[in-house]
Formats: sequence, C-alpha cells, structure tokens
Amino acid sequence: MSRTHHNPRLIKGERTYDVEQAARLFNVHRNTIRAWLKMGLHPIDTRRPLLIKGTVLRAFIEKRRRAAKRPCPPGTLYCFKCRQPKAPALGMAEFVLRSVGLGNLRALCTQCSTVMNRRARQDQINAILPGTDIQITQAKGHITDTSRSSLNRDLQTEP
Repeated sequence: MSRTHHNPRLIKGERTYDVEQAARLFNVHRNTIRAWLKMGLHPIDTRRPLLIKGTVLRAFIEKRRRAAKRPCPPGTLYCFKCRQPKAPALGMAEFVLRSVGLGNLRALCTQCSTVMNRRARQDQINAILPGTDIQITQAKGHITDTSRSSLNRDLQTEP
C-alpha cells in the first residue's frame, strides 16, 4: 500500500474524472485508481470509460486519510519503525528549542530504540508527555548566524 498522502483539495467537486485523469491528478498509476475502485470508490455507472464524480473521489480520499491517522495518547510519541505510539524509553525525552517557544521533542522508542520526533510548543510539553523527565536544550545555530567573518583568506590577494 502506498505511503503517499493524496491531497483531496486538488479535486474539483463539480467535475467528473476518468481513470486516466484521476491518475494524472494524483501522479499515480492507472492501476492504483482501479484498485481504489475495487476498494469501494464508486463510479457514476458501469459503462466505459468509467467516470468518477469529483465529490465522491474527494470523500473517498478523505475517508482513507482519516483511517490512516494514528493519534498519540498523552505520554506517547509515534514510532515510525513500529508504526504505533510508544512511550519514551526510560521515561526521558529531550526538547530542542528551535525558535521562541517552538521546538522538537525527541525520545527513544522502548521497543526498537529508534529516535521518535514530534514538533511541539514549549508550553505544551507537560501535556504531551506527562510524568516524563524532559531536558530542554537550545538548538545549534546555523553557519549563517555567526557574526564573525570567514577565516578563509586563501582567495585574497596580497597588496
């Protein structure tokens, strides 16, 4: 099954799409649209070419996106390797402050030791991971953030 998220806003509701047009719209193969038809996407009728109403196609895509969501309960982060919410290993996490009040929560998965990430606001850390020991660190600056000039003087000519 594809892991690509298809944008339902690309679909015009008043328009009808054949299999080829729907495939071009989402940049997928025609067989993907045919598989969707077998999975429950309803065409207007059974005559060829199969036509799909835009509102029906949009509802089908939105239903698939809702079914694919995996909300994390408090105290967990989503592990992409395990494909489910997991508690941080050893009850510890790190919050890397990127900008004023906004940053990334990082923790290890208890089962596979993969790094789990979540974008969060600093004031919501305790609601996201209650009872977890969280270390707050400042993100390292970019090379463009330095006020000192470069020490590379090889390109300068001597007077």
